[in-house]
Amino acid sequence: MPERALSWEQLHRALLARQLLLERAPLTPEQAVERVGGLQTQYAPSAYIGLWSRLSGFRRADLTDALLRRRIVQAWVMRSTIHMVSAADFGPLSDAVREQRRRLHLRSDPAAADLDIDGATDLVRDLLARGPLRQAEIVEALVAAGHPKAAFAAVQLWLDLVRVPPAGTWERPRAHVYGLAATWLRRRAPVDLAGAEERLVVRYLRGFGPAVPGDIARYAGWTITETRAVLDRLTVRRFRDPDGHPLLDVPRAPIPDADVPVPVRFLGQFDALLLLGHTTRARILAAEHREKVFGTPQSVPTFLVDGRVAGTWRWTGEEVELAPFAPLRPADRNAVDAEAHRLAAFHRDG
Repeated sequence: MPERALSWEQLHRALLARQLLLERAPLTPEQAVERVGGLQTQYAPSAYIGLWSRLSGFRRADLTDALLRRRIVQAWVMRSTIHMVSAADFGPLSDAVREQRRRLHLRSDPAAADLDIDGATDLVRDLLARGPLRQAEIVEALVAAGHPKAAFAAVQLWLDLVRVPPAGTWERPRAHVYGLAATWLRRRAPVDLAGAEERLVVRYLRGFGPAVPGDIARYAGWTITETRAVLDRLTVRRFRDPDGHPLLDVPRAPIPDADVPVPVRFLGQFDALLLLGHTTRARILAAEHREKVFGTPQSVPTFLVDGRVAGTWRWTGEEVELAPFAPLRPADRNAVDAEAHRLAAFHRDG
């Protein structure tokens, strides 16, 4: 039986639905970060904006409380990039990408071969066994023991660390306090690697699918060969895009109709909706606007009209200031202004 062909608009709506951007969902923050494949959080407040746009009745305190109660953790996970993921997902997702992250570090850093990684890792483990420490304190101890400052980046690939709140929250954005994941999460049981890899693929497809193997590989930091080996162990649905390229998906994930209405939504910095291959396939961010969003080290917050990036925004301390890429139609401008007004209230009182 030939694979079902999906239109570009169906793929566009599918991505928005899975990222909870077609309608706000009645989920907890913990459930939401699992549903969307983790929240990328180089800047911690962006997770709060992301959840405000995705969840009904979300308050800033909901995420801060989930972090403090260890239901959500903030740490390096996929692509050695800081994410917020559920406590249940952290161990499997970390294990699923561990060897690939180490391999990339050793290949990309010429100085890595000269590091005493085992010695540096043992030192940091012993330091943090006494309790969380600021990054500056950890680096100072490494240097005092004869290791270069850069050793701390390598240590994070050999030792599972989490960012310890309230550092890395809306109120204190800098996520610079580290603790041992094994202590913070009281993790004891080893993770089955095959099951962890399958969990990662399912998380990606539920949050971003349908997809090609290359999309999953880029998300995880795996090779195509590694990705296909995991896919071969899973039951998947198969589709084709309008150009005939095969797409893979998990069973029963939503594929909305092409004409489902799309509300205005606001996104924070580095929202994963705008990253990797899925944003190109779903045509979320036009190529001519990409530099306007990712032209700075922090990226720029954006807003969506009809599910596509239509401009950027910033919080001035008093209001949400808009910078559309082109003049908006009156109805769209009214909808954007109304959502901006609600976002301003969220900034003021959560």
